Amino acid sequence: MPNLVLVGCQWGDEGKGRVTDLLAERARVVVRFQGGPNAGHTLIVDGQEFVLHLVPSGILNPETLCVIGNGVVIDPDLLLTEIDQLAALGHDTGPQHLKISDRAVAIMPYHRLLDGKGERERGHNRIGTTGRGIGPSYEDKVARRAVRMGDLLHTARLRTRLEAHLPDLRRRLGTDGVDVDMMELMRRGRAWGERLREHVVDTSAAIHARMVQGDSVVFEGAQGTMLDIDHGTYPFVTSSNTVAGNACVGAGVGPTDIDAVLGVVKAYTTRVGEGPFPTELQGEVADQLRKAGGEFGSTTGRPRRCGWFDAVIALRSAALNGLTGLVLTKLDVLSGLEKLRVGTSYRIFDQPVVDFPCCVDELARCEYDHIELPGWQEDITGVREFADLPETARAYVDRLEELVGVPIRMISVGPSREQIILRSDPFIGRGSA
Repeated sequence: MPNLVLVGCQWGDEGKGRVTDLLAERARVVVRFQGGPNAGHTLIVDGQEFVLHLVPSGILNPETLCVIGNGVVIDPDLLLTEIDQLAALGHDTGPQHLKISDRAVAIMPYHRLLDGKGERERGHNRIGTTGRGIGPSYEDKVARRAVRMGDLLHTARLRTRLEAHLPDLRRRLGTDGVDVDMMELMRRGRAWGERLREHVVDTSAAIHARMVQGDSVVFEGAQGTMLDIDHGTYPFVTSSNTVAGNACVGAGVGPTDIDAVLGVVKAYTTRVGEGPFPTELQGEVADQLRKAGGEFGSTTGRPRRCGWFDAVIALRSAALNGLTGLVLTKLDVLSGLEKLRVGTSYRIFDQPVVDFPCCVDELARCEYDHIELPGWQEDITGVREFADLPETARAYVDRLEELVGVPIRMISVGPSREQIILRSDPFIGRGSA
């Protein structure tokens, strides 16, 4: 059975969670391979809303093994809260259904202190982080001083990790670190370890065992390509690699284990936090998109900035991820707009921008060239076949597909699981029919 990587192709919030939930009906394993609780995947099933920050979006499918890979940073308190909430609603969250990498880094209470301190010190240069300690936990990982989930299972190992780190930590925190207490950290660490002990395993081995059995695996990314630490709009990015290539590193599999890469894009563009946004809208149309699309962060509640579809970014994402297919989400949100714009290229002082800008200052100066397409007035939330969409909606989809050069395999026309138009098999890989 084919294995597929699912990634966001804009600045996150594209609707990856509900797509993973759908794909999990065919896959037997779903692996979250990077990011932390700064990601919020919202699912609506049978009218019930689920917001998952750490647990993979396949958890609602009882036959699917869900794995939190080594590339994720984990807030144990939040993870346990999600597990308990899902269990209370009747969903299986036992160790046979949810496994956690022993190599994944734990977000400790002091990471949130460091996150807040860092943002305050940046002043007007702040990045706009969620304040959940994701960046500092990745910093500790790279500096080889992190507490990993496997350490929580061994008291002596946990103590050694903390004792080696606390002096430097208190120096970095200054007066913000006066309440960092060794005994309290040990107490909480042991409690987390006891609750999660049966879940914490070598997940790379578990994934490989399932692939040998012939089970299909979906590797679920968080955030979006333009937030990638290397390839995004640096420094206004997240702290991990969000592109498809990191699925191998963050899950512990090889490149030859991947058969297809599916990218998710909204029918328009949104962004949360600071940073350049060439096709951003202001005023009435932006407000309409925000209201119709429910464009408020599922993790932070912050209003999302809204703009037209940016084909430059989508084309860049297609190349960076090696996309074999696209999912177009929230097409229904555009209903009622008389005219639609699509950004097709950038220019600075009327000079075309050939290479995607590395510097955000340069990207912030970019103006965008665009095409204009007619909109549609019909309510399309009940449409299930592409041929039944209004002619102008079909033309819009076809033009996006042409601009990005990747087949649009699925289209969402509403927030619920069943509000999907399937155009072709999302598991089709490169070179397949």
